[in-house]
Amino acid sequence: MIKDCGGKWVILGHSERRHVFGECDELIGQKVAHALEAGLGVIACIGEKLDEREGGSTEAVVFAQTKVIAANVKKWDHVVLAYEPVWAIGTGKTATPQQAQEIHHKIRKWLKDHVSEEVSKSVRIIYGGWYAQGGVHRASPPPPVSFPEPSSPPPVCRGRGGADKTLHSS
Repeated sequence: MIKDCGGKWVILGHSERRHVFGECDELIGQKVAHALEAGLGVIACIGEKLDEREGGSTEAVVFAQTKVIAANVKKWDHVVLAYEPVWAIGTGKTATPQQAQEIHHKIRKWLKDHVSEEVSKSVRIIYGGWYAQGGVHRASPPPPVSFPEPSSPPPVCRGRGGADKTLHSS
């Protein structure tokens, strides 16, 4: 249906799908496989809730989500990982650039250890959490990433009031 409408990318694993509709990691992994097989690019959301962050299980949660996604990906050139800390969406709390960079680096290390060094260096990881109007530049870590494929998704995030802000990925 997405392709019939001209869509080229799909967002899977968004926090609302996980926590409101109860989609489990395994279902999201299956959706990732299906979307890739159908020729769609996948923006796969991963991230922890506030109680998980405060409980010290950020890495365990994010790595478990990433593991199921990775198990369903054969080629990573049409996959973007979106670190979406659920605790930073609509709560008034925002991840600092240091917090986002820390988990991005840990995700890259996990990918190196469990997938491949090549994937760890090449996969795009973006920040998909909440930001306050005007705060996107503080929350998005430089430097900007160039997207060599013309079919790549634009690094843009829609903020409150419809303001588009260019994002950077790590």
